[in-house]
Amino acid sequence: MSCVRNLVLACTALAALAASAQAQDYPTRPVKIIVPFAGGGSGDIFARMVGQHLSEVFKQPFVIENRPGAGSIIGSDAVAKSPPDGYTLLLISSAHATNESLVPNKPFVLMRDLVAVAPINYFDMALVAPPSLPANNVAELIALAKAKPGTLNFASSGPGTPYHMAGELFKAMSKTDIVHVPYKLASAARTDVIGGQVQMMFDAVGTMAGNIAAKQVKALGTTGKTRSATLPNVPTLTESGVPGYEAISWLGFMAPAGTPAPIVNRLNAEIGRLVSRPDIKANWAKQSMETSVMSPAEYDKFLRSEIDKWAEVVKVSGAKIN
Repeated sequence: MSCVRNLVLACTALAALAASAQAQDYPTRPVKIIVPFAGGGSGDIFARMVGQHLSEVFKQPFVIENRPGAGSIIGSDAVAKSPPDGYTLLLISSAHATNESLVPNKPFVLMRDLVAVAPINYFDMALVAPPSLPANNVAELIALAKAKPGTLNFASSGPGTPYHMAGELFKAMSKTDIVHVPYKLASAARTDVIGGQVQMMFDAVGTMAGNIAAKQVKALGTTGKTRSATLPNVPTLTESGVPGYEAISWLGFMAPAGTPAPIVNRLNAEIGRLVSRPDIKANWAKQSMETSVMSPAEYDKFLRSEIDKWAEVVKVSGAKIN
């Protein structure tokens, strides 16, 4: 038995050494970053910024390939089925966490078929309403919704989007009956909220900041754990009567399950180094975005907690993607 045990230990040690050596040489050819969204969006822009940095550091091209379709599932599945060698990475968003329960028949399971690499950033949302709404804070909104159940509406840019799910979480935690009105375009939803056709909307702080400043809408609360630096005078929903409320939209990277840990760790370190740079942090802060740094283990834990959180919201709300 001791001989077998020693042999297993020796093989394990050799495998670890081989993986470490592979990581030191990595990469020896171009690396593909699949963005499962259309080009030109914020995810695509941030992926290209990270790809450029990694190209400079590793002296090999990190090539962006946009593979949109089926709500990010087509591109994500392609990465899940790629060789676990570090040469294919996936940009993920908070939609990947909600899709785990909203899309039960996906051809992959996120935390089984992919491994956490690194987060890059996140942003808070603002709960906004037209000036005509007879509620000037979250407490008054909840009172109004409970007094008139099923008569207030909230807009979103579509079923399953972070803005929709933020609204469903608010409904569940505030125990209110507010009707979801999905739009195909976020811009159309904003127009109708500003015009008073819909009573409220969760939207990115950076997107709505100008409308708030122009008094086209009023901000009732923000969705982060702490107040937004962009809207420091607007209380969080937790402060405003919905204790424990948090809904953020985020971006990060994963790789196929089985990708050697030393390669994952190297990528994590370099991505963390990029997003920790003062110039990057300052630039993204102007866009109302916060940088995020976690180890692979910490990011894995975060992703699992997000999946569990939104699965419960989907279950309680009955939210579906048509």
